[in-house]
Amino acid sequence: MQFETLLYDIEDRILTITLNRPDQLNSFNGEMLTDLLKAFDLADADDDVAAIILTGAGRAFCAGADLSSGTETWEGHEDSLASSKRGDGGGEVTRRIYDCLKPVIVAFNGPAVGVGLTMTLSADVRISTPNTKMGFVFAARGIIPEGCSSYFLPRLVGISKALEWCYSARVFRSEEALEAGMLRSIHEADDLMPTARKLAKEFTLGSSSISNAVLRHMMWRMLGASDPIEAHRIDTAGINALGTSEDAKEGITAFLEKREAKFPGKVSKDLPAFFPWWEKEEF
Repeated sequence: MQFETLLYDIEDRILTITLNRPDQLNSFNGEMLTDLLKAFDLADADDDVAAIILTGAGRAFCAGADLSSGTETWEGHEDSLASSKRGDGGGEVTRRIYDCLKPVIVAFNGPAVGVGLTMTLSADVRISTPNTKMGFVFAARGIIPEGCSSYFLPRLVGISKALEWCYSARVFRSEEALEAGMLRSIHEADDLMPTARKLAKEFTLGSSSISNAVLRHMMWRMLGASDPIEAHRIDTAGINALGTSEDAKEGITAFLEKREAKFPGKVSKDLPAFFPWWEKEEF
């Protein structure tokens, strides 16, 4: 698959999306926005993709928004990163990752600031190289944190740490991000992608893709639930629907026969009828 600003590679049912503007430190522009949205659309529709890794080419993950257009960067014209027709570009990517049907891992191979950090907050797991620069630098540019970060960041690190990072607009290191809970782990450069691939395989080998798609949204969407009864309703619908599925039959049979399960379910066509429940008025 060819993209203007990305590399798109599938191996062993793991898709690696690589931000590919290394000469510009993978800075985020309108083309990258369009490419990322398309890449995640393709990944969701492709049953040969079971998990996704997002990383960067060269020495940076993403240096933030491409500021080469100067003060017009966030103007409301169609090519800006905040077009009035499509909304904040970073937020579109964050929401698209949030809506994804596959597990998403971010591997920070180098600096990640601004939108290069906010757009990753809806991924399931983030790992990084040591001493990597990170920052929510928006207040230092006279703007605000975007990419839905006011929703995701406090949920990941707590309100106090989120405000500290955003008020100060300071650049911090991956070790601080690990301590705060934004990162899962830190790895030397040579081990970063092998670790990401190992995690992706752990998430998908021996697990039903249908189960992963449903439980991913159960976990994320229950963060905003007002009462445990909301989770109980989804639990009940999920067990009733999936408990009689072909994947459940295969999972139980494989367990009894002491062999690896080979789940037949396809995310593209076999998701349960109640999914996506958050869009259904009657649920």
